[in-house]
Formats: sequence, structure tokens, C-alpha cells
Amino acid sequence: MAGGGAQKNDGKKKARIEIIPLIDVVFFLLATFVLFTLSLNKIQSLPLNLPVADGRPQEKKDDDSVVLQVSDQGTCYWNKELITLSEIGPRLQQYKTQVATPRILIAGDDKARFGTAVRALDEVRKSGITQVSVETIVRGTGK
Repeated sequence: MAGGGAQKNDGKKKARIEIIPLIDVVFFLLATFVLFTLSLNKIQSLPLNLPVADGRPQEKKDDDSVVLQVSDQGTCYWNKELITLSEIGPRLQQYKTQVATPRILIAGDDKARFGTAVRALDEVRKSGITQVSVETIVRGTGK
């Protein structure tokens, strides 16, 4: 054999599996599956008419709205007066007969439970009062 470092070549090539194209195909299939799965989710929402600010500060009007605050102890405050959950229904009915356009603002203290607030909302719904607001800032208990 001439050239001591030469190997014997009998014309056959050794088969090799290339991994790089396989990784490319797997990533393509994964991305296709993820995008297809995301397109299957139907987003369900409710139509909502949000108020639009006119840029002018609003003066506070002396209206007959009631602040119904829910506390962490399961008690409620009717315009800063301590009441129980069972008293909300009768007070709402009485309030509805006294005021032409009854308005309720439901607020909560910093540790109020969601279930108590939902029960208060249910009582307002049962009474038939349609102008209901939910306060998004936290108040101190009974304030």
C-alpha cells in the first residue's frame, strides 16, 4: 500500500442520520400545532358600554344614592350604619319606594370576601334596582 495513511475505499459510503433537519421539522410541527390550538379558542365576552370622560371635573351632587359596604366579618354598612346581610333586602325595598331613581354603590373594605359581595349584589338584583355601581378602590371598614 502506497501512502501509509490512506484507508481502503471499496466504493461504499457509510449511512449517517442527520439530526439538524429532523429538529427543524419537529419545531415546525410544534409551532403549527400551537398556532392551530390557539385559533380554536373562542373568546366569549359581553357587550359593555363604558362611560366616556368629557374632560371636565364633575361636581359632587347631593343625590339619594346609597353606599352598601361589605366588610370582612360578613357584615354590611348601609351609608355607614352597621347592618346584617339579612337586612339588605328589606332596606332595598324600602329605599326603592322612597326614591324615584334608586342608585346603589357597592364597596368593600380591604379584607372583604368576594362571596359576601356577591350576596349583596344578588339582593340588589332581586330588588329590581338597575343602577348599581361597584367601587374599585378600597375603603376603611364602615367609612
